[in-house]
Amino acid sequence: MKVFLVEDSTHLRTRLQAMIEAIPGATLVGHASGASEAIREIAACKPDVVVLDIHLAEGNGFDVMRAAGKSALKTAFYVLTNHPMAGYRMTAERLGALGFFDKSSEFTALRDALADRAAAAESEKS
Repeated sequence: MKVFLVEDSTHLRTRLQAMIEAIPGATLVGHASGASEAIREIAACKPDVVVLDIHLAEGNGFDVMRAAGKSALKTAFYVLTNHPMAGYRMTAERLGALGFFDKSSEFTALRDALADRAAAAESEKS
């Protein structure tokens, strides 16, 4: 499972990279800190999964999801945010997010969701 990471915090990006690389079957294929860069790189990398923050150095995660929705890519989005408000959750779900996680309390839940998706992808190959 190819994973792309969109996060503007260097510290958190490093932590997420380590987490993703520790998941069997998951490979980190790239990262971006802003929306424009993410949109361009996601189109180039064609990841299976994107883990993305809402608030970015430039633009926001919703911009990234909207752009992906206009493309033919079949990418799954998992939002990881410091702003887990109901309105943001509803917008993310409306744009197709498969998961919406609070950075302060659901880091492990994100890891579990990614691990389950990687395991399912591996079993489909068999």
